[in-house]
Amino acid sequence: MKEFRELGLKHELLEALNEMGFREMTEVQELAIPAVMQHKDAVVRSKTGSGKTGAFLVPIMQSIEHKSYPQALVIVPTRELAVQVSLVSEKLGRRCGIRSTVVYGGASINMQMQSLRRGSDVIIGTPGRIIDLIERGSLMLGRIRYLVLDEADMMLDMGFIEDVELIISNAPMERQTMLFSATMPREIVSIARKHMKPDAAKIIVGEEEDLTVSTISHTYFIGNGRTKFAALLSYIEKFNPKKCIIFTSTQRESEYVHNFLRSNGFNAIVMHGGLTQAMRERSLHEFKTTATFLISTNLASRGLDIPDITDIINFDAPDDPRIYVHRVGRSARMGKNGRAFTIFGYDQEDLMRATTRVANIKMEKLVLDTDKFKNVQLPMQRSRREGGERRGGFGGGRRDYREGGRGGGDRSQRGGGRSWHGGGGNSNNRHEYKRGSR
Repeated sequence: MKEFRELGLKHELLEALNEMGFREMTEVQELAIPAVMQHKDAVVRSKTGSGKTGAFLVPIMQSIEHKSYPQALVIVPTRELAVQVSLVSEKLGRRCGIRSTVVYGGASINMQMQSLRRGSDVIIGTPGRIIDLIERGSLMLGRIRYLVLDEADMMLDMGFIEDVELIISNAPMERQTMLFSATMPREIVSIARKHMKPDAAKIIVGEEEDLTVSTISHTYFIGNGRTKFAALLSYIEKFNPKKCIIFTSTQRESEYVHNFLRSNGFNAIVMHGGLTQAMRERSLHEFKTTATFLISTNLASRGLDIPDITDIINFDAPDDPRIYVHRVGRSARMGKNGRAFTIFGYDQEDLMRATTRVANIKMEKLVLDTDKFKNVQLPMQRSRREGGERRGGFGGGRRDYREGGRGGGDRSQRGGGRSWHGGGGNSNNRHEYKRGSR
């Protein structure tokens, strides 16, 4: 594995990388950075947690100098990912005098406009807020040299492609375009062909079907209702996770599991799209610094770069096997080992087979002593309909997939909705992504 110093980077950038503890390149960085430094467009398919952020930020920082206008635009699907990419950009650019601004909904647009007026070289943001700023005349893309689409497949799933196309139409033709994605659906390939030069570098790290990193162990348990909570406690007792994300299917279930763990003495916090941006950022900070467990919806399944996550627990098995890939990708970052544990319902055997096939993994059934916790007390849960309280279980109804933090609620809704059929043999489940607030 090569080191960054072999790339001939400027001294200030190398110092910044050393301060961040980055000396050796990951595989995707080793392949992508030289191609971008040779002024090529790049289409990169690489697993989650492989170092894609550095693969586009390092060559950008190497090439640009501080100006009074934006030179690079990084488009990401969620607020959380925007914040994380901007933090890396700030650290890499500090010694080089390169300024970064992050823009997303749910935060003050006036503050973001002020930051842009002060002069920023690198802009990182979500599609909706970027368009807001363009329409207000606060963000000019006429001198953009680098355009990056990060987590492109997630933007496709969330219905952002039309917005991305609009943003690209405001950027100059003479630019370098980079597209990074964990998977490469046909629609993403089509975007690459449409907006990139014919000689664009095509970089695939790992086998095409190798969607999850090999250092993750995959286990499962079958149960419903109270048994799921017993299995959760039994798993925690058996493996004693150091840093763990627990995924549920809805905001309501996230709150319930959070209350359950807290009532059993665990240091747990919750994060989902129903919280304000400030609350979500506080939850993320607490998880990074002190808390052991983060209970979340699919909001946390992409982009969160927390290097020391040891365990992923799917309290609710995801209906779409691709979501499983993104969830477990939060563990085993940058070559570390990790565990993924999924609780399937008694009627979800087909889903389990589809998950193993699409993710190209083997799952082992985990033997847990659930009898020990079969009489565990479940916390009270307030009924939405009657305002009363009840114990145990979850309400029925449609699962909420409208997560992901699309950047806030500033923009007016732009029509329709986008429906998409999940793959992997589970086509009876339709996920509907509502377009609207970003």
